[in-house]
Amino acid sequence: MKPDSVIIELSPRFEVGAKKALQNTQLRRNMGKATQTIRAKRSAVVDEKSDWQALREAGWQIKADVMAQLDTYLVQLEAAVTAAGGVVHWARDAREANHIVTELIRQTGTNEIIKVKSLTTDEIRLNEHLEEAGIQAIETDLAELIIQLANEKSSHILVPAIHKNRSEIRALFQKAMNLPDLTDEPKALAAAARQYLREKFMSVKVATSGANFAIAETGSVCVVESEGNGRMCLTMPDVLITVMGIEKILPKWQDLGVFMQLLPRSSTGERMNPYTSIWTGVTPGDGPQQFHLVLLDNGRTSVLADAVGRQTLHCIRCSACINICPVYERTGGHAYGSVYPGPIGAILTPQLVGTAHASSLPYASSLCGACYDVCPVKINIPEVLVHLRGQVVAEKQKTLAGALDVEAWGMQGLATVFANRRAYEAAQSAGRLAQWPFVNDGYIDQGPGPLAAWTAMRDLGAIPQQSFRSWWRERQKHEQ
Repeated sequence: MKPDSVIIELSPRFEVGAKKALQNTQLRRNMGKATQTIRAKRSAVVDEKSDWQALREAGWQIKADVMAQLDTYLVQLEAAVTAAGGVVHWARDAREANHIVTELIRQTGTNEIIKVKSLTTDEIRLNEHLEEAGIQAIETDLAELIIQLANEKSSHILVPAIHKNRSEIRALFQKAMNLPDLTDEPKALAAAARQYLREKFMSVKVATSGANFAIAETGSVCVVESEGNGRMCLTMPDVLITVMGIEKILPKWQDLGVFMQLLPRSSTGERMNPYTSIWTGVTPGDGPQQFHLVLLDNGRTSVLADAVGRQTLHCIRCSACINICPVYERTGGHAYGSVYPGPIGAILTPQLVGTAHASSLPYASSLCGACYDVCPVKINIPEVLVHLRGQVVAEKQKTLAGALDVEAWGMQGLATVFANRRAYEAAQSAGRLAQWPFVNDGYIDQGPGPLAAWTAMRDLGAIPQQSFRSWWRERQKHEQ
């Protein structure tokens, strides 16, 4: 039984959402241009590092150690945060996390908060929960703000509005901010967002954030971002509430040095990210005077229990696998039906909520392996995808126990035919006769029945008039 998680894959299933996305030519142009640009930048800065593979291995080893001793490091982190003046809260699932955050905000008497680095809060749908409680959450990350104003969901881990071009953003800002003369120049768009948010930074007293890392040794929490809006959120309000997945821990302060080389290069293609905010508890007279750290499970301990799948928890949310994925580039993020799109979403979401709720996602991949090659912490995503596909099949067989499983019956029949030479050649002859109404110029481009799903996207080579075995027998006769 999975916990009360709220990131269950949205309908339609991936194959349905992908088909719809592929029909949107503007989306495909936007996605292609954006991902190709990010890939080129990443490749350039990674190639500069002669020790890149050693850094990847170090990242893998550190995260593997965390997974092996997660309980110990969590207790150590709680003690360090508490000693520094912070308060630690434990949330088993999305419901508990939302309740904790809502009550903390209510205690301040405010009905408005500002947010930054909020992927984990997107996972638990905190904004929707706060809205029901009469509390307005204002996104301060530029891309998150765009998504919020458009009333849409994120389509990328790092660049939530990657599916929009600047003309679309201008039209959105013109309407939402009452700026009819706004141009689509990036500087003008950024300035409009800055002006819109400035008043909020100066007046709102409560902020929520996510976290890139937390150091068990010191109790420090780290947020990495590119705009500076996060720095405003993390330093100006009186109360700061951070919601963090329990896997985001690093054991020691020195470990941060490894990930501060891996993350910027893998995410934004930069040697160093513009803003790195690190804080430890509460400092009198400097920054927020109340700090709350909500440690979120929401299915993560179930992932940890899977010897193959637990490597998914190594993820540092850089999005390198997303940017390299040929499937994501063509479908965009919304087709995945989760706040975690792309290859990492295809393995993380099914594990958090159970493959029964996201059975299509492990198949949202060609298994080309590019995601594994670029992952800065060496998560073998193809291996986990195949592992999860096995779970999907096993669950299907369990569900169909006692009923006719057409797929299993068909595979068993094929195994019988392939195991017998005479049966195999007879099946070839029968297939050659049965295919003639569907063959067009040597290919079956519109198959019958279940084959229609296959031939809808690709052509199936027709069975040739002469098999290799038949040709070989004739050749042997002539040689004799």
